[in-house]
Amino acid sequence: MKETKVGNYRWVVVTLLFFATTINYLDRQVIGLLKPVLEIQFHWTETDYGYIVMAFSTAYAIGLLAFGGFIDKIGTKLGYTISLIVWSIAAMLHAIVKSTFGFGVVRAALGIGESGNFPAAIKVVAEWFPKKERALATGIFNSGANIGAVVAPIMVPWILGVYGWQMAFIITGAIGFIWLIFWWIYYEIPSKHKKILKAEFDHIHSDLDAAVGKDESKIKWVQLFGIRQTWTFVIGKFLTDPIWWFFLFWLPSYFSSTFNLDLKRPSLPLILVYTATSIGSIGGGYLSSYFIKKGWPVFKARKTSMFIFALCVLPIISAKYATNIWQAVALISLAAAAHQAWSANIFTTASDMFPKRALSSIVGIGGMAGSVGGILFPLLVGNILEFYKEAGHLTTGYNIIFLICGCAYLLAWFIMHLLSPKMKPVNL
Repeated sequence: MKETKVGNYRWVVVTLLFFATTINYLDRQVIGLLKPVLEIQFHWTETDYGYIVMAFSTAYAIGLLAFGGFIDKIGTKLGYTISLIVWSIAAMLHAIVKSTFGFGVVRAALGIGESGNFPAAIKVVAEWFPKKERALATGIFNSGANIGAVVAPIMVPWILGVYGWQMAFIITGAIGFIWLIFWWIYYEIPSKHKKILKAEFDHIHSDLDAAVGKDESKIKWVQLFGIRQTWTFVIGKFLTDPIWWFFLFWLPSYFSSTFNLDLKRPSLPLILVYTATSIGSIGGGYLSSYFIKKGWPVFKARKTSMFIFALCVLPIISAKYATNIWQAVALISLAAAAHQAWSANIFTTASDMFPKRALSSIVGIGGMAGSVGGILFPLLVGNILEFYKEAGHLTTGYNIIFLICGCAYLLAWFIMHLLSPKMKPVNL
């Protein structure tokens, strides 16, 4: 009853963010599903593919740092628009590439464009939601990453089989322009929006420290590096983001090489993995929001939730004992779901600790750190797999990588706890 009285337009905004993130990850996922076809046509080794992934990761890292401050300056509506146009055009340009180097170039362009999604989306959530609802809102829009990864294994093989790999890039890349129409019709910040009720506006700004978030003075992002809470977010992203990128770019190849999965047909194992991550993203956001509504301090709710999710990743270490594909799917699904639950909460810790006027910059800095990890980890993964592939023990290479994945989240949690035990808000 209370939600009906205050209005629900903020959930329309989350729906827009959800579909943008879905498209973001759909475009990102296409190359992983086409890898077996492209590596034959372009004679890629595992190391070549690792370099292509690294090109995306490097550009994504640079773009996050640039887009974070850029969006804080020009606002979320225009910032999101520019980001989506750049990444959609880059996604479509994959279709005209003629060389491995060319793929590296267009992947870099895609990385720059896609880097605007999360700094913009997290800032939008902070603009439209009080702290007690932010993790759930973040979990909902963040689940779009998983839906995109679910849609891709159904959509891309079908397009590949009927129209060829070039059209897979063109069709998926063009979808973003449809979303853009709805974004311009339905989105504006709360203070300028004509459809928002006063009761909902007051609810959005109900936090005691809401006044701190007014965009009256600008923050230089270089200043943020001298703050302890910045490094709390940075370390958490650096150690855990690369794990998700591994799941995104190498899982299709893992199932194909280890369990002979045919990637030219819609893939039920991949669909199940990414469906589980949607549940994890929303459930993870709900859990910490539930703890807050029960009266827990915000920092305790976030940290307890993240510790639980870190523990849920550990069983992936035992994937080496999986004797069939469905055992591996179960273990990987749990780990991937736990990552997205972790992700919904770590993003929200940024808005817990920093005022709104600096939030896109902070998300950009933390995202850059995650991308630096994403630059280094694919290089490590590619070399490990290449080494064991030549030795005829490719599965052993994946087992080593799963061990790293299983331990990363607990390590990140302990370091974050040491740096910022109570995640005190920063006064800028």
